[in-house]
Amino acid sequence: MRFLLVVALAVAFVPAARGATQTSVPNPITTTTPLAQTKPRTTQSQAIKLFVANDKIADWLTRYPPKPTTDATFKQGIWTVNVWSGRAGEIATGKIDDGTGAVVEAWTGPQVAWKMARGYKGAFGGAKINSYTIWLGMCGIFLLGLADWRRPLSLRNADLLVLLSLSVSLWFFNRGDIFTAMPLAYPPLVWLLARCVWIARDDRAPRAVGVWPVWVLAAATVFLAGFRVGLNWRSSNVIDVGYSGVIGADRIMHGESPYGHFPVEDPRPKCGPADADGEVRDRIQTNGKCETANPLGDTYGPMSYLAYIPGYEVFGWSHKWDKLRSVHFTSILFDLLALVGLALVGRRFGGPRLAATAAFAWAAWPFTQYASSSNTNDAIAPALLVWGFLVLTSDLGRGAFVALSGWTKFASLLVLPLWSGYPEARRPRPAALALAGFALASAVLFSVFLLEPSVLHAARVFFDRTVRYQVGRASPFSLWDWGQYHAKGIPDLHLVQLVLQIVLVAGALGLAWFPRRRSPLRMAALTAAVLIGFELVLTHWFYLYLPWFFPFVALALLAPLPGRAPDAEPPLAA
Repeated sequence: MRFLLVVALAVAFVPAARGATQTSVPNPITTTTPLAQTKPRTTQSQAIKLFVANDKIADWLTRYPPKPTTDATFKQGIWTVNVWSGRAGEIATGKIDDGTGAVVEAWTGPQVAWKMARGYKGAFGGAKINSYTIWLGMCGIFLLGLADWRRPLSLRNADLLVLLSLSVSLWFFNRGDIFTAMPLAYPPLVWLLARCVWIARDDRAPRAVGVWPVWVLAAATVFLAGFRVGLNWRSSNVIDVGYSGVIGADRIMHGESPYGHFPVEDPRPKCGPADADGEVRDRIQTNGKCETANPLGDTYGPMSYLAYIPGYEVFGWSHKWDKLRSVHFTSILFDLLALVGLALVGRRFGGPRLAATAAFAWAAWPFTQYASSSNTNDAIAPALLVWGFLVLTSDLGRGAFVALSGWTKFASLLVLPLWSGYPEARRPRPAALALAGFALASAVLFSVFLLEPSVLHAARVFFDRTVRYQVGRASPFSLWDWGQYHAKGIPDLHLVQLVLQIVLVAGALGLAWFPRRRSPLRMAALTAAVLIGFELVLTHWFYLYLPWFFPFVALALLAPLPGRAPDAEPPLAA
């Protein structure tokens, strides 16, 4: 993501100027020690020897020079072993049961620094959405409702299978096998990118035959919507991304900009009980309240926090990382807004069948529910873009909704050159009005800076906490940053990433002028292509980001909007 995010922010204003493998990782084994020994039975050197002899650890260490630096510490019957190697830093860590000598935890590579890479069951979304029953059930409903059963070998069915094939990558991720999971995510994304570009080039809706009556799809969508609400409210979790939303809403409602005012740990005094890992994360903050820390939560645009204000007003916040009903409410709200928005877009541009199909696609695709059950802010940006698409013919409205979406998740800023030129590029008046709508909405959102004594200071803090942090972060959740492990057999692809980022930005800029004529279909396909391209070159990518582009993939491939090119036969939206 280095270089890309900074340029993405600049791109928003252009219209104005014109693998290696890894052994599978079991979840850590929990052991109980009746009485914690004051003196270990195993020596430090024996514990280290047992640890490095573990199959998984030994296999990983073969990628590094021999004789790495090791250390082990003893506490309450457990040895914690750490292994380092030169520039790579810490390359392995784990735990040894002193009584039995068994390796009860073994983490290597990205699993050392990233707990989310360890394959903890239900860490994202809770156990229900990650269960085979619900996940495969939703996959089956998605395929059953949208497949062209009269032409089993059609491209439409291939598109559906590609969208579902991302589940294979997620399955490996849930097992902690990052070096298999991440490469498997790229072929489906590349396929979808190529399909969207092809459709935009032809400006002709792909052939789609509806199998089910409209009322069946509509009824199934209503049922799925209710199921999704219940699953979120009763059987999901809130990760730090969603927790940051309610903190930001609280800060705004108490007269502070969210940036630079999030609850931190050190050096604040501890308060509250310890968590499951024995850590006390609650601290007395500068506002005098005991709050659960989330020091890196202020890394999103201001709309990410303003969107949580309605839920905050209804349910409040206990200042702890508890059930966070306000976060659940916000996730459900924007999930339903995306669904309803797709139905309205479909009805406006294609009638009842298109409306039912587009809404059904969102409701049935399991990855949209994965984001909802994780209670992140990842449905907010696409929902806002969908509603922006609904007012596509309003120049001010298009620009305003790009701002609302882009200042939630920065990826949407890249579509402003494209959206400014509807219905025909190189016409100055629509572009100027779209930019004016963008600027006006941006000014409203960034009025949160006025809550601070100095607007310039607030702007600097915003830049440091968002842009600077995002472009500088390291992450194993893509192909691009694996060079940080300095391990044999794992390539460093930073240069390739930089080239692709330049291509993406150049392409997004070029959409301010080409193609000249833009039908709703072409707009949807190119919007999807830009957002997919952004995800392909991200350093820190995750499955929760897939809903960013999905509405526009649905409108281009699954419930195709009308294009300009004449069809050989009347198109049927399915």
